[in-house]
Amino acid sequence: MSSSLRFRAAIVSVAIFLVFIGAWHLATRSTGSVAAMNPEYAKLMGLNATQGKSAMPGPLDVGAKLWEHIRQPFYDNGPNDKGLGIQLAYSIARVAIGYLLAVAVAIPLGFLIGMSPLLSKALDPFIQILKPISPLAWMPLALYTIKDSSLSAIFVIFICSVWPMLMNTAFGVSAVRKEWINVARTLEVGNVRRAFTVILPAAAPTILTGMRISIGIAWLVIVAAEMLVGGTGIGYFVWNEWNNLSITNVIIAIFVIGLVGMILDQILARFTRMVTFPE
Repeated sequence: MSSSLRFRAAIVSVAIFLVFIGAWHLATRSTGSVAAMNPEYAKLMGLNATQGKSAMPGPLDVGAKLWEHIRQPFYDNGPNDKGLGIQLAYSIARVAIGYLLAVAVAIPLGFLIGMSPLLSKALDPFIQILKPISPLAWMPLALYTIKDSSLSAIFVIFICSVWPMLMNTAFGVSAVRKEWINVARTLEVGNVRRAFTVILPAAAPTILTGMRISIGIAWLVIVAAEMLVGGTGIGYFVWNEWNNLSITNVIIAIFVIGLVGMILDQILARFTRMVTFPE
């Protein structure tokens, strides 16, 4: 992508963001005006007539509250009052453990499936049955057997991360050009060396694409899992703030979840570009 195209894209992105913020601000102000003019309608719709504000906070309210969280991200005032930084740290740690366990299982197994047509055919029915199952469907069974909410959340992350990596690794390995493998055989390169010097570099972009898909799914699932198990984490933070009727904190959590998800995705995208070369 050229620098001029990046610059124009950045300008368009900033313009879209400003339009969104302006529309949000006007929407909350107009709703507040309706509440001030018609208190009975405001009460019916759940609006704040005395202060002339809507139940939905505006961007200025969210920005001010976000700054408070940034100033004190790691405070700890008890089980139900922890800083946003602490909640994020718990979620990222769970995702990292479950995701790395999935990497350790999915990539070697995907290599075996991709290199062995017999193993691919034998395991395909099991993969096709297990792959469509929602990760959260495993949560009750995990809680019953593991009896630990944090470990159960890690197990759910592991389950949801395995399948994209496994399928992409198997596809990438099986799609390596036969000419390259035949040349390696002609040069009498052993199976292990051939896997690391020929197959792995050729399949690396596809493998990392699967890893990129998995990290997005893992971050998506951890929020829902923490809502179910409670205790700590950004998902629990969202649910707890909803119970406290703090819509401002819910909006902040949604923004932070999206931001962290984007960062994780871009890290894997960067690695994918590093191992992708034109033929």
